[in-house]
Amino acid sequence: MANDDLAFLPPGVSQADFAAALAEWRSIAGAEFVSADPDRLASYSKVMLPVPAARHRPAGFVAPASVEEVQAVVKVAERYGIPLWTISTGKNLGYGDAAPATPGQVVLDLKRMNRILEVDETLGYALVEPGVTYMQLKQYLEANSIPLWISFPSSGPVAGPMGNTLDRGVGYNRYGQHFENFCGLEVVLADGSLLRTGMGGVENSREWNVYRWGYGPWVDGIFSQSNFGVVTKIGIWLMPKPPMSLGFLCGWNDDEGMGKGIDVVRHLHLNKVIENAVLGHTMYHIAQTRRRADIYDGPGAIPRARVKEICNEMGLGIWGHITTLYGTEEQIEVNLKIAREAFAATGGQFMTERDPGIRETPFHHWNLNMTNEPTLTEFTIYNYKGGGGSSWLAPVVRCEGSEALRQFNLMHGVLDEYGFDYIGGFLIGGRHAEQLTDILYDRNDAEEMDRARRCYLAMIEALHGAGYGIYRTSTTFMDDVAETYGPAQRALNRRLKLALDPKGILAPGKSGITA
Repeated sequence: MANDDLAFLPPGVSQADFAAALAEWRSIAGAEFVSADPDRLASYSKVMLPVPAARHRPAGFVAPASVEEVQAVVKVAERYGIPLWTISTGKNLGYGDAAPATPGQVVLDLKRMNRILEVDETLGYALVEPGVTYMQLKQYLEANSIPLWISFPSSGPVAGPMGNTLDRGVGYNRYGQHFENFCGLEVVLADGSLLRTGMGGVENSREWNVYRWGYGPWVDGIFSQSNFGVVTKIGIWLMPKPPMSLGFLCGWNDDEGMGKGIDVVRHLHLNKVIENAVLGHTMYHIAQTRRRADIYDGPGAIPRARVKEICNEMGLGIWGHITTLYGTEEQIEVNLKIAREAFAATGGQFMTERDPGIRETPFHHWNLNMTNEPTLTEFTIYNYKGGGGSSWLAPVVRCEGSEALRQFNLMHGVLDEYGFDYIGGFLIGGRHAEQLTDILYDRNDAEEMDRARRCYLAMIEALHGAGYGIYRTSTTFMDDVAETYGPAQRALNRRLKLALDPKGILAPGKSGITA
């Protein structure tokens, strides 16, 4: 390794100490899986965010293959004071990918730890390592004729359950609230010690992945969206494959219809008539199937009236709610009747997957996601404008039509002001919804990239001013979002960080948390 490979160093670390740490890591993980060579860091340096890539430049990477190797790697990092940015599959697309929150961190890549350690068909759970992908788990279940389904996000074929669950991501079947459907963590702490949470602390326990709480304080939550430890195993609850399923769609051609639809979805969800719900704006579907230049060539954001025209030209409403019912034929017919009658009061167009023409709507893709078929269809949105720029924003809103409309109009107004189209919709959890919105821009256009950055910051400010919290953000804006949650939460996080990681070596800056 040439000395030039050590030209970019972790903050406060000498070249000699960094070289010594790299040598020790090579003896632990193998020379092939440790490097500070810029050419080998390309996959860890790419960002889609509206800032120069240098803002997230790593100093190196190390890829251990076992929990014992992770412990040894972390101990070396603590001794030399080298920050580690942990990733599982590194496919956190539009939220930061694999790059660290701050420059100079060494990426702790856990992709080699990709074993499915246990699947219990009777109790419906899997115990997996960080590098396991959703597609890998699905293929394992199918190869072994295990009748369990997985819930996954839009990046399902390439992302994994550990990273998405710990970031409190959302999927699409009845287990779609992922952080509500995990049980048991194994965690390497900053001093290299090992913790198993909950029932995992009991020697030879067989209840680790079926009873979450254990005894005393429940600590699993502090390892979600945090930098307090390195999670090396997670229990995931899986959905028993239903006897049958049937998807339906209800669409509206105005925003007021969407608001009425939200209220119906909440009522049906809380009463367990439906168990999942996506309520999307049709521009999100259009962005997957059309290039922007082909539908609008004017200045600024596409006007709302033109959006409505485009949707009508395609034979679609501007909003669509999609749900899949699960159960026996008798259960589905009863729940379908209840849902059809409830949505009729909204004036929307109601269709099921039995109706001709529904495949020409956005329904088919979402129904696949709701019935155990991961696809990457949604990521054709990056062809909409081109240029590789994407920044997701995910505020939470009460599951009430009036509040959803208020939040939507607020966000749409900010996007209009900065010249970006609304590309998004709501994932509904019953009492709340997450309004996921993607700001798309050309990273090759310096003016547009800076405008996207300012738009994102303006969105944070506007949402905070209206009393809305953002539950998930990208690495670029973590500190800005953390600030909106007030000094008490930030102070508590800092106290926890100082107690568990006093040298601040684990993912400094994650969720705005530093030692």
